[in-house]
Amino acid sequence: MSSLNLDDFTDLIERPDGGVRRDAEARRERQIVPPGSLGRLDDLGEWLAAAQSAVPVRPIERPQVVLFAGDHGIAGLGVSARPAGSATGLVREVLEGGRPVSVLARRLGVPVRVVDMALDCDPQSLPEDVVRHRVRRGSGRIDIEDALTAQEAEAAFRAGMAVADEEADSGTDLVVLGDVSVGGTTAAGVLVAALCGTDASVVTGRGGLAIDDLAWMRKCAAIRDALRRARPVLGDQLQLLATVGGADLTAMTGFLLQASVRKLPVVLDGVVSAACALVAQRVAFRAPDWWLAAHDSGEPGQAKALDRMALEPLLSHGVTVGEATGGLMALPLVQAAAALAAELPEKPAEPQASGEPGEPEKQGAQEREGLAKPE
Repeated sequence: MSSLNLDDFTDLIERPDGGVRRDAEARRERQIVPPGSLGRLDDLGEWLAAAQSAVPVRPIERPQVVLFAGDHGIAGLGVSARPAGSATGLVREVLEGGRPVSVLARRLGVPVRVVDMALDCDPQSLPEDVVRHRVRRGSGRIDIEDALTAQEAEAAFRAGMAVADEEADSGTDLVVLGDVSVGGTTAAGVLVAALCGTDASVVTGRGGLAIDDLAWMRKCAAIRDALRRARPVLGDQLQLLATVGGADLTAMTGFLLQASVRKLPVVLDGVVSAACALVAQRVAFRAPDWWLAAHDSGEPGQAKALDRMALEPLLSHGVTVGEATGGLMALPLVQAAAALAAELPEKPAEPQASGEPGEPEKQGAQEREGLAKPE
């Protein structure tokens, strides 16, 4: 029997400090730029102050990209524009600096961490720090079989928690969370449709590398079939992830929950991280208060999940590549909000009224008295 009790997260996760947020709002009222004139940046600065429990807010100095990687058996049905089992090649490109996330991270000075949870490759072909949390080689084909066994699901969930603890202990002050997967958006679509009570067609998108109409129909059918397997286990979030998620999505869910316990803010990237966040919200309703939605990728499943969590994306540039690329694009906005909240000067204090008139008032009173004196 599992010793992992997800109900504990409800008690362990606290909301960001409301009192500190009110202090941040009061400070913003005193700054020289009128409140509200910076739009979302005002809200971001106050959110960060509450998350950090600090006024003025501290700058974001140690952000980190964390990417959970895995291959999904459902990709064998032709639901992705990439061949099944090819996520390893994407991971190598990330590590070698050739993917969009690598370029942006290099430019912004942000380290990128890749965590292999279920890549379909020999673990010896990748660095030890990438593969040390791996649970299995590939995840099951979720339309006809479970993605993971119960033991694998618990191991993946605990691995995500461990990564969150490692980041918090190392001094990371903001995480940009993403995935590197093939077939991951299909699993994400199943989770969103199951948790939102909607049909497959409502959440089926074109994926990071856009698929054609025939592949979209195959993807829609795969999500429909997996949904039939997901609905009976909706009451148990860990079993739901084992049934239709996968090792990478399960680990991301564990990461999100433990990051909230550790009061570590997280920026969500695309549909996969949004789907995991939706599962995590079912576990602990306060957890979404620690997350930001970076951008609108155009994936219908992502839009559905963010709407259910009342998270509004910061950007809308149509970035579909995944791998935390859109999340990194939002990072400078968050850093700008922190800088403005901390560094904008406050308005000069108005002079205090007193019972004694000042020098100009005294002089004016004397002149009026002189004019009023009789000859």
